[in-house]
Amino acid sequence: MKQLLALLLIVISSPAGLVQTPVFVSGKDGYHTYRIPALIVTKKGTLLAFCEGRKTGRGDHGDLDLLVKRSSDFGKTWSPRSIVHEEGGAAKITIGNPCPVVDQSTGFIWMSLCRDNKKVFITHSKDDGQTWSKPKDISDVATQPNWTWVATGPGNGIQLTRGKHAGRLVMPCDHRRGGRNTYNTNGHSHSLYSDDHGKTWRIGQPTDPGMNECAVVELSDGRLMMNMRSYRGNNRRAVATSRDGGETWGHSTDDPVLVEPVCQASFISYNQNLLLFSNPASKSRIKMTVRLSRDEGKTWPVNRLLNAGPAAYSNLAVLPDDSIGILYERGEKSAYERITFSRFKLEWLVEEKKKRK
Repeated sequence: MKQLLALLLIVISSPAGLVQTPVFVSGKDGYHTYRIPALIVTKKGTLLAFCEGRKTGRGDHGDLDLLVKRSSDFGKTWSPRSIVHEEGGAAKITIGNPCPVVDQSTGFIWMSLCRDNKKVFITHSKDDGQTWSKPKDISDVATQPNWTWVATGPGNGIQLTRGKHAGRLVMPCDHRRGGRNTYNTNGHSHSLYSDDHGKTWRIGQPTDPGMNECAVVELSDGRLMMNMRSYRGNNRRAVATSRDGGETWGHSTDDPVLVEPVCQASFISYNQNLLLFSNPASKSRIKMTVRLSRDEGKTWPVNRLLNAGPAAYSNLAVLPDDSIGILYERGEKSAYERITFSRFKLEWLVEEKKKRK
Protein backbone atom coordinates (compact mmCIF):
# COMPACT_ATOMS: atom_id res chain seq x y z
CA MET A 1 0.00 0.00 0.00
CA LYS A 2 2.83 2.42 0.87
CA GLN A 3 4.56 1.71 -2.46
CA LEU A 4 1.30 2.31 -4.35
CA LEU A 5 0.72 5.60 -2.52
CA ALA A 6 4.26 6.72 -3.27
CA LEU A 7 3.79 5.96 -6.95
CA LEU A 8 0.50 7.89 -7.02
CA LEU A 9 2.19 10.89 -5.42
CA ILE A 10 4.92 10.79 -8.05
CA VAL A 11 2.37 10.71 -10.86
CA ILE A 12 0.18 13.45 -9.36
CA SER A 13 3.12 15.77 -8.74
CA SER A 14 4.43 15.44 -12.30
CA PRO A 15 3.35 17.62 -15.24
CA ALA A 16 0.44 16.32 -17.31
CA GLY A 17 1.50 13.47 -19.55
CA LEU A 18 4.73 12.81 -17.66
CA VAL A 19 5.29 9.86 -15.34
CA GLN A 20 8.41 9.78 -13.13
CA THR A 21 9.30 6.71 -11.07
CA PRO A 22 12.42 6.10 -8.94
CA VAL A 23 14.17 2.88 -9.99
CA PHE A 24 17.45 2.92 -8.03
CA VAL A 25 17.66 4.98 -4.83
CA SER A 26 21.13 5.59 -3.42
CA GLY A 27 21.68 4.16 0.05
CA LYS A 28 19.02 1.49 -0.46
CA ASP A 29 19.30 -2.24 -1.19
CA GLY A 30 22.95 -2.66 -0.25
CA TYR A 31 24.64 0.10 -2.25
CA HIS A 32 25.93 3.52 -1.28
CA THR A 33 25.29 5.10 -4.70
CA TYR A 34 23.75 4.12 -8.02
CA ARG A 35 25.16 5.72 -11.14
CA ILE A 36 25.61 5.41 -14.93
CA PRO A 37 22.16 4.41 -16.24
CA ALA A 38 21.52 2.48 -19.45
CA LEU A 39 18.08 1.66 -20.84
CA ILE A 40 16.90 -0.65 -23.63
CA VAL A 41 13.68 -2.28 -24.80
CA THR A 42 13.95 -5.98 -25.66
CA LYS A 43 12.38 -7.60 -28.71
CA LYS A 44 9.56 -8.80 -26.41
CA GLY A 45 8.91 -5.26 -25.16
CA THR A 46 10.55 -5.62 -21.75
CA LEU A 47 12.38 -2.60 -20.38
CA LEU A 48 15.83 -3.25 -18.93
CA ALA A 49 17.36 -0.61 -16.65
CA PHE A 50 21.08 -1.04 -15.97
CA CYS A 51 23.41 0.88 -13.68
CA GLU A 52 26.55 0.66 -11.59
CA GLY A 53 25.98 -0.22 -7.94
CA ARG A 54 28.73 1.50 -5.97
CA LYS A 55 29.14 -0.35 -2.70
CA THR A 56 31.05 1.94 -0.35
CA GLY A 57 31.10 5.42 -1.87
CA ARG A 58 30.18 7.68 -4.74
CA GLY A 59 33.56 7.53 -6.53
CA ASP A 60 34.04 6.18 -10.04
CA HIS A 61 36.42 3.46 -8.86
CA GLY A 62 36.18 0.94 -6.05
CA ASP A 63 33.85 -1.98 -5.35
CA LEU A 64 31.40 -1.51 -8.22
CA ASP A 65 28.89 -4.05 -9.56
CA LEU A 66 26.79 -4.01 -12.72
CA LEU A 67 23.05 -4.28 -11.95
CA VAL A 68 19.76 -4.60 -13.83
CA LYS A 69 16.04 -4.28 -13.16
CA ARG A 70 13.25 -5.38 -15.53
CA SER A 71 9.82 -3.94 -16.27
CA SER A 72 7.05 -5.58 -18.27
CA ASP A 73 4.52 -2.73 -17.91
CA PHE A 74 6.26 0.18 -19.64
CA GLY A 75 8.13 1.21 -16.51
CA LYS A 76 5.24 1.46 -14.07
CA THR A 77 6.77 -1.24 -11.84
CA TRP A 78 10.23 -2.78 -11.69
CA SER A 79 11.63 -6.11 -10.59
CA PRO A 80 14.09 -6.44 -7.69
CA ARG A 81 17.61 -5.68 -8.83
CA SER A 82 19.87 -8.51 -9.95
CA ILE A 83 23.59 -8.57 -10.58
CA VAL A 84 24.74 -8.89 -14.18
CA HIS A 85 28.40 -9.07 -13.17
CA GLU A 86 30.65 -8.47 -10.17
CA GLU A 87 34.12 -9.64 -9.23
CA GLY A 88 36.04 -10.30 -6.07
CA GLY A 89 33.32 -9.87 -3.49
CA ALA A 90 34.32 -6.80 -1.48
CA ALA A 91 37.52 -6.27 -3.49
CA LYS A 92 37.96 -2.87 -5.15
CA ILE A 93 37.22 -4.03 -8.68
CA THR A 94 35.34 -1.59 -10.88
CA ILE A 95 32.74 -3.22 -13.13
CA GLY A 96 30.65 -0.78 -15.13
CA ASN A 97 29.99 1.35 -18.21
CA PRO A 98 27.00 -0.70 -19.44
CA CYS A 99 26.28 -0.45 -23.17
CA PRO A 100 23.53 -2.87 -24.27
CA VAL A 101 22.09 -3.43 -27.74
CA VAL A 102 19.33 -5.74 -29.00
CA ASP A 103 19.96 -7.89 -32.06
CA GLN A 104 16.56 -7.79 -33.75
CA SER A 105 17.44 -10.84 -35.85
CA THR A 106 18.13 -13.20 -32.96
CA GLY A 107 16.53 -11.45 -29.98
CA PHE A 108 19.82 -11.71 -28.11
CA ILE A 109 20.81 -8.77 -25.95
CA TRP A 110 24.51 -7.99 -26.18
CA MET A 111 26.21 -5.74 -23.68
CA SER A 112 29.74 -4.40 -23.52
CA LEU A 113 31.19 -3.38 -20.16
CA CYS A 114 34.52 -2.50 -18.58
CA ARG A 115 36.77 -3.78 -15.82
CA ASP A 116 38.73 -1.00 -14.10
CA ASN A 117 38.51 0.98 -17.37
CA LYS A 118 41.38 -1.15 -18.68
CA LYS A 119 39.63 -4.22 -20.06
CA VAL A 120 36.53 -4.62 -22.22
CA PHE A 121 34.13 -7.53 -21.69
CA ILE A 122 31.10 -8.69 -23.64
CA THR A 123 28.10 -10.56 -22.22
CA HIS A 124 24.73 -11.53 -23.63
CA SER A 125 21.27 -12.70 -22.63
CA LYS A 126 19.14 -15.21 -24.51
CA ASP A 127 16.11 -14.98 -22.21
CA ASP A 128 14.96 -11.37 -22.36
CA GLY A 129 17.47 -10.13 -19.80
CA GLN A 130 16.64 -12.58 -17.02
CA THR A 131 20.06 -14.24 -17.02
CA TRP A 132 23.43 -13.31 -18.50
CA SER A 133 26.37 -15.25 -19.87
CA LYS A 134 29.74 -15.14 -18.14
CA PRO A 135 31.43 -12.00 -19.53
CA LYS A 136 34.11 -12.71 -22.13
CA ASP A 137 37.28 -10.64 -22.11
CA ILE A 138 37.64 -9.16 -25.62
CA SER A 139 40.32 -6.62 -24.72
CA ASP A 140 42.70 -8.10 -27.31
CA VAL A 141 40.40 -6.87 -30.11
CA ALA A 142 38.60 -4.02 -28.31
CA THR A 143 41.60 -2.03 -27.02
CA GLN A 144 45.04 -0.87 -28.17
CA PRO A 145 48.31 -1.38 -26.20
CA ASN A 146 48.95 2.36 -25.80
CA TRP A 147 45.51 3.13 -24.33
CA THR A 148 45.56 4.15 -20.67
CA TRP A 149 41.76 4.27 -20.35
CA VAL A 150 38.82 2.68 -22.15
CA ALA A 151 35.09 2.97 -21.62
CA THR A 152 32.10 1.45 -23.37
CA GLY A 153 29.03 3.65 -23.77
CA PRO A 154 27.62 4.28 -21.31
CA GLY A 155 24.16 4.11 -22.81
CA ASN A 156 22.76 2.08 -25.69
CA GLY A 157 24.27 0.58 -28.80
CA ILE A 158 22.41 0.32 -32.11
CA GLN A 159 21.85 -2.19 -34.91
CA LEU A 160 22.19 -0.80 -38.44
CA THR A 161 19.29 -1.25 -40.86
CA ARG A 162 20.50 0.26 -44.15
CA GLY A 163 23.02 -0.47 -46.89
CA LYS A 164 25.80 -3.02 -46.95
CA HIS A 165 26.30 -2.81 -43.19
CA ALA A 166 22.69 -3.69 -42.34
CA GLY A 167 22.60 -5.96 -39.29
CA ARG A 168 25.85 -4.61 -37.85
CA LEU A 169 25.87 -4.07 -34.08
CA VAL A 170 27.58 -0.82 -33.07
CA MET A 171 28.64 0.18 -29.55
CA PRO A 172 29.79 3.78 -28.93
CA CYS A 173 33.01 3.87 -26.87
CA ASP A 174 35.89 6.14 -25.89
CA HIS A 175 39.53 5.85 -24.90
CA ARG A 176 42.52 7.88 -23.73
CA ARG A 177 46.22 7.49 -24.46
CA GLY A 178 47.64 9.80 -21.79
CA GLY A 179 47.02 10.84 -18.19
CA ARG A 180 43.67 11.80 -16.68
CA ASN A 181 44.07 15.50 -17.54
CA THR A 182 44.91 14.98 -21.21
CA TYR A 183 41.44 14.36 -22.66
CA ASN A 184 41.73 17.53 -24.76
CA THR A 185 44.71 16.07 -26.65
CA ASN A 186 44.60 12.30 -26.04
CA GLY A 187 40.91 11.53 -25.58
CA HIS A 188 38.96 10.07 -28.50
CA SER A 189 35.61 8.45 -29.20
CA HIS A 190 35.42 5.28 -31.29
CA SER A 191 33.09 2.41 -32.12
CA LEU A 192 33.06 -1.28 -31.29
CA TYR A 193 31.17 -3.30 -33.90
CA SER A 194 30.16 -6.82 -34.89
CA ASP A 195 29.06 -8.15 -38.29
CA ASP A 196 28.29 -11.70 -37.14
CA HIS A 197 25.62 -11.19 -34.49
CA GLY A 198 28.04 -10.72 -31.61
CA LYS A 199 30.36 -13.65 -32.23
CA THR A 200 33.36 -11.42 -32.99
CA TRP A 201 34.07 -7.72 -32.48
CA ARG A 202 36.32 -5.06 -33.99
CA ILE A 203 37.12 -1.44 -33.16
CA GLY A 204 36.85 1.50 -35.53
CA GLN A 205 39.33 4.32 -35.98
CA PRO A 206 39.36 7.15 -33.39
CA THR A 207 37.61 10.49 -33.80
CA ASP A 208 39.35 13.83 -33.48
CA PRO A 209 40.98 14.43 -30.08
CA GLY A 210 39.14 16.08 -27.22
CA MET A 211 36.27 13.59 -27.30
CA ASN A 212 34.94 11.27 -24.60
CA GLU A 213 31.63 9.49 -23.80
CA CYS A 214 29.44 9.31 -26.89
CA ALA A 215 26.21 8.09 -28.46
CA VAL A 216 25.45 7.11 -32.06
CA VAL A 217 22.45 7.03 -34.42
CA GLU A 218 21.88 5.87 -37.99
CA LEU A 219 20.70 8.56 -40.42
CA SER A 220 18.27 8.09 -43.32
CA ASP A 221 21.07 7.92 -45.91
CA GLY A 222 22.92 5.18 -44.00
CA ARG A 223 25.55 7.44 -42.45
CA LEU A 224 26.16 7.25 -38.71
CA MET A 225 26.22 10.35 -36.54
CA MET A 226 28.14 10.33 -33.28
CA ASN A 227 27.36 12.88 -30.57
CA MET A 228 30.21 13.33 -28.08
CA ARG A 229 31.13 14.75 -24.70
CA SER A 230 33.77 17.35 -25.52
CA TYR A 231 36.87 18.62 -23.73
CA ARG A 232 37.48 21.49 -26.14
CA GLY A 233 36.45 24.02 -23.50
CA ASN A 234 33.41 25.34 -25.37
CA ASN A 235 30.68 23.67 -23.26
CA ARG A 236 29.11 22.33 -26.43
CA ARG A 237 28.52 18.79 -27.68
CA ALA A 238 30.62 17.72 -30.66
CA VAL A 239 29.31 15.68 -33.60
CA ALA A 240 30.97 13.62 -36.34
CA THR A 241 29.66 11.35 -39.08
CA SER A 242 30.75 8.06 -40.63
CA ARG A 243 30.07 6.75 -44.13
CA ASP A 244 31.36 3.24 -43.49
CA GLY A 245 29.29 1.99 -40.58
CA GLY A 246 31.47 3.47 -37.83
CA GLU A 247 34.84 2.22 -39.07
CA THR A 248 36.14 5.77 -39.64
CA TRP A 249 34.88 9.23 -38.68
CA GLY A 250 35.00 12.64 -40.32
CA HIS A 251 36.15 15.79 -38.56
CA SER A 252 34.04 16.71 -35.54
CA THR A 253 32.26 20.05 -35.14
CA ASP A 254 30.63 21.74 -32.17
CA ASP A 255 26.83 21.92 -32.14
CA PRO A 256 26.08 25.52 -31.03
CA VAL A 257 22.67 24.58 -29.62
CA LEU A 258 23.68 21.60 -27.51
CA VAL A 259 25.17 23.23 -24.44
CA GLU A 260 26.73 20.84 -21.93
CA PRO A 261 28.61 20.90 -18.60
CA VAL A 262 31.05 18.25 -19.95
CA CYS A 263 28.83 15.27 -19.18
CA GLN A 264 27.39 12.16 -20.79
CA ALA A 265 24.26 12.54 -22.93
CA SER A 266 21.76 10.34 -24.79
CA PHE A 267 21.08 10.45 -28.54
CA ILE A 268 18.59 8.14 -30.30
CA SER A 269 16.37 7.83 -33.36
CA TYR A 270 12.60 8.03 -32.99
CA ASN A 271 10.78 5.95 -35.61
CA GLN A 272 13.61 6.57 -38.11
CA ASN A 273 12.43 10.11 -38.92
CA LEU A 274 13.20 12.14 -35.81
CA LEU A 275 16.15 12.40 -33.43
CA LEU A 276 15.93 12.78 -29.66
CA PHE A 277 18.65 14.10 -27.36
CA SER A 278 18.87 14.48 -23.58
CA ASN A 279 21.45 16.01 -21.27
CA PRO A 280 21.88 18.60 -18.50
CA ALA A 281 21.39 21.65 -20.74
CA SER A 282 23.61 23.94 -18.72
CA LYS A 283 27.24 24.62 -17.87
CA SER A 284 26.65 22.72 -14.62
CA ARG A 285 24.89 19.43 -13.96
CA ILE A 286 21.33 20.72 -13.69
CA LYS A 287 18.32 21.13 -16.00
CA MET A 288 17.82 17.71 -17.56
CA THR A 289 16.32 18.58 -20.94
CA VAL A 290 14.95 16.52 -23.81
CA ARG A 291 15.29 17.89 -27.36
CA LEU A 292 13.77 16.95 -30.72
CA SER A 293 15.24 17.36 -34.23
CA ARG A 294 13.20 16.93 -37.39
CA ASP A 295 16.15 17.38 -39.77
CA GLU A 296 18.64 14.78 -38.51
CA GLY A 297 20.44 17.02 -36.06
CA LYS A 298 20.85 20.15 -38.17
CA THR A 299 18.51 22.07 -35.86
CA TRP A 300 16.87 21.39 -32.50
CA PRO A 301 13.68 23.51 -32.47
CA VAL A 302 11.89 21.58 -29.72
CA ASN A 303 13.10 21.24 -26.14
CA ARG A 304 11.43 20.61 -22.83
CA LEU A 305 12.76 20.69 -19.28
CA LEU A 306 12.36 17.35 -17.53
CA ASN A 307 13.98 18.21 -14.20
CA ALA A 308 15.13 21.70 -13.16
CA GLY A 309 17.38 20.59 -10.31
CA PRO A 310 20.57 18.52 -10.17
CA ALA A 311 20.80 15.93 -12.97
CA ALA A 312 23.59 14.17 -14.87
CA TYR A 313 23.71 10.98 -16.99
CA SER A 314 20.69 9.74 -18.99
CA ASN A 315 19.54 7.20 -21.57
CA LEU A 316 16.51 7.51 -23.85
CA ALA A 317 14.52 4.66 -25.43
CA VAL A 318 11.44 4.30 -27.63
CA LEU A 319 8.80 2.07 -26.04
CA PRO A 320 6.54 -0.39 -27.92
CA ASP A 321 3.59 2.04 -27.76
CA ASP A 322 5.76 4.81 -29.29
CA SER A 323 6.02 6.63 -25.99
CA ILE A 324 9.48 7.77 -24.91
CA GLY A 325 11.32 6.53 -21.85
CA ILE A 326 14.33 8.07 -20.17
CA LEU A 327 16.41 6.68 -17.32
CA TYR A 328 18.38 9.47 -15.68
CA GLU A 329 20.29 10.60 -12.61
CA ARG A 330 18.61 13.27 -10.47
CA GLY A 331 18.19 14.59 -6.96
CA GLU A 332 17.45 17.63 -4.81
CA LYS A 333 20.92 18.43 -3.46
CA SER A 334 22.96 16.15 -5.70
CA ALA A 335 22.42 14.58 -9.10
CA TYR A 336 23.37 11.18 -7.68
CA GLU A 337 20.58 10.65 -5.15
CA ARG A 338 18.52 8.38 -7.40
CA ILE A 339 18.09 7.02 -10.90
CA THR A 340 14.59 7.81 -12.15
CA PHE A 341 12.58 6.44 -15.05
CA SER A 342 10.33 8.91 -16.84
CA ARG A 343 7.85 8.14 -19.58
CA PHE A 344 6.03 10.57 -21.87
CA LYS A 345 4.41 10.82 -25.28
CA LEU A 346 5.88 12.79 -28.14
CA GLU A 347 2.91 15.13 -27.72
CA TRP A 348 4.14 16.08 -24.23
CA LEU A 349 7.53 16.99 -25.64
CA VAL A 350 6.14 19.31 -28.33
CA GLU A 351 3.31 20.69 -26.17
CA GLU A 352 5.41 23.41 -24.51
CA LYS A 353 6.70 24.59 -27.89
CA LYS A 354 3.12 24.99 -29.11
CA LYS A 355 2.20 27.00 -26.02
CA ARG A 356 5.02 29.48 -26.65
CA LYS A 357 3.84 30.24 -30.21
